[in-house]
Amino acid sequence: MLLDLSEEHREHLAFLPQVDSAVVAEFGRIAVEFLRRGSNPKIYEGAARKLNVSSDTVQHGVEGLTYLLTESSKLMISELDFQDSVFVLGFSEELNKLLLQLYLDNRKEIRTILSELAPDLPSYHSLEWRLDVQLASRSLRQQIKPAVTIKLHLNHNGGLNTSILQTDPATLLHLVQQLEQALEEMKTNHCRRVVRNIK
Repeated sequence: MLLDLSEEHREHLAFLPQVDSAVVAEFGRIAVEFLRRGSNPKIYEGAARKLNVSSDTVQHGVEGLTYLLTESSKLMISELDFQDSVFVLGFSEELNKLLLQLYLDNRKEIRTILSELAPDLPSYHSLEWRLDVQLASRSLRQQIKPAVTIKLHLNHNGGLNTSILQTDPATLLHLVQQLEQALEEMKTNHCRRVVRNIK
């Protein structure tokens, strides 16, 4: 699977052939550090002074490299696919080899960092429901007022969370229709592609 880089990412990576391989290797180290600890403008300013360019240019170069490494690591693309993806950018053979080495050296660490950044969402455990119908009250002798009570149990952080929800059947039917529509949409090619890239 080849990476599909946008024009903006190509522009950000276009700065890399203008510097030596030692600088590109340093940018790779900064890119992994960026994933670990976040952005640090002082590093960009220091590198910009040494290279006599603007700090935005350095920041864009590091962000482009970060994107290249994270997307490659996320998709676990092979060495050959990585080389083909980078070859399209028109870099020299030496720079392509250096980028490949950066990818191979850091992909496990990047995947670990990305897995730690993933949100810990609750998951379904069980569901209980009850249908209540009020047939009459003191003021109204004949009325039909249905209500659906749902007790939803979710697993979250090793524990069980319980939520109690109550609604009328019309709203519940609308909710079911919306969920079915979302499930149908998940079967489209576009959604499959998005989900595959998220994993």
